[in-house]
Amino acid sequence: MPLRFTLRQLEYFVAVGEAGSIALASERVKVSSPSISAAIAQLEQEFGIQLFVRKHAQGLAPTQAGRQFLAQARQLLADADRLNRLADDLSGTVQGPLRLGCLLTFAQLVVPQLRRRFETRFPNVRVSQREMDQQQIFEGLRSGDLDIALTYDLEIPPDLHFVPLAQLAPYAMLSENHPLAGLPEISVRQLEDEPMVLLDLPMSADYFLSFFKAAGIRPKITERTRDMAVMRSLVGNGFGYAIANIRPLNDLSPDGRKLCFVPLKGPVRPMILGLLMAEGAANVLTVRAFVDHCRDLVTADSMPGMKMPPSGR
Repeated sequence: MPLRFTLRQLEYFVAVGEAGSIALASERVKVSSPSISAAIAQLEQEFGIQLFVRKHAQGLAPTQAGRQFLAQARQLLADADRLNRLADDLSGTVQGPLRLGCLLTFAQLVVPQLRRRFETRFPNVRVSQREMDQQQIFEGLRSGDLDIALTYDLEIPPDLHFVPLAQLAPYAMLSENHPLAGLPEISVRQLEDEPMVLLDLPMSADYFLSFFKAAGIRPKITERTRDMAVMRSLVGNGFGYAIANIRPLNDLSPDGRKLCFVPLKGPVRPMILGLLMAEGAANVLTVRAFVDHCRDLVTADSMPGMKMPPSGR
C-alpha cells in the first residue's frame, strides 16, 4: 500500500503544531511559509480531516483529530530518526544532523569554535544550535528536540546524564572606578552593601544568590537582566557589580567601558561546564563522537573566556 504522506510533510505538521503558527514553524525548520502551508493542506486533503483551526491573530490550534495525529506523527518521526541513527552506527560513519543546545550565557564564546572543528573533522555531520536557558534545555532533551547540550551542573534532574568538562570559579565583575576593583579577591560580605546587577536567568540567579544566603546576608539587587551583554554594559557604566563564571575575551563592556574581574573568595561553589543528554543518547555514534570531541577541546585553559588571569584583572 503506497504511503499517503511523506516524512517531510509530517515534520512541517509537527513544527506547526508545536510552534502554534506557520510563521514560527517556518523559522524553526528554515522553510518558506507557503511550503509549510502546502504540506498541511496536502495532509488534510489526503486524509480528509481538518488538522488545525485557524485563529487569525492567535495563529493555529490543532483540532481534536489534529492532536491525535500530532502524537502519532511525533512518534513516527522519532522512529525514523532512530532508524537513521542505527544505519549510521552499523556503517560506522559519523554523519547526519546533530541538534545542539547551549546555555545562552556562554554560547557565543564556546559553540561556534566547537562546531567548526567538529564539522571539519566529520564533514558529513551538520550541527544545528539553539541558545536556551537551563529549563528550556531540560525540556528540549526530554522532548527529543535536542540530541545533546552544553550547560552547567545546575539542578540536573535524575533522568538526564551530565558529563563534566571544566570547572569555572565565580568572579565579581566591576567597573574600573569601583572602590573594590583593585583588590586581588573579594568576599560576598564585602559586596553586601554594594549595588548588584543580577543575571536573572532560571537557576543561574539562584546559584549566584546562594553565595549570599550561605553567608547569612542579602545582596542589594538594583538591576536585573537576562542578557550577559546588557549586564556587562550596566556594570561598565557604574550601575553595580555582577557575578559570573565565564568572562568575555577582553576587558571592555559592549559599549566600550573598562571592566575589572576579581575572583570571589570563601565558600563559593564553582560551576561545572559539561554536556547534558538523555540517558542512552551516547549510544548514538554521532553523539558519542561529539562527547569525545568536547572532552578533547573543552578545558578551563583551552577555551576562550574560561580562565581567570592570576591578578583577576
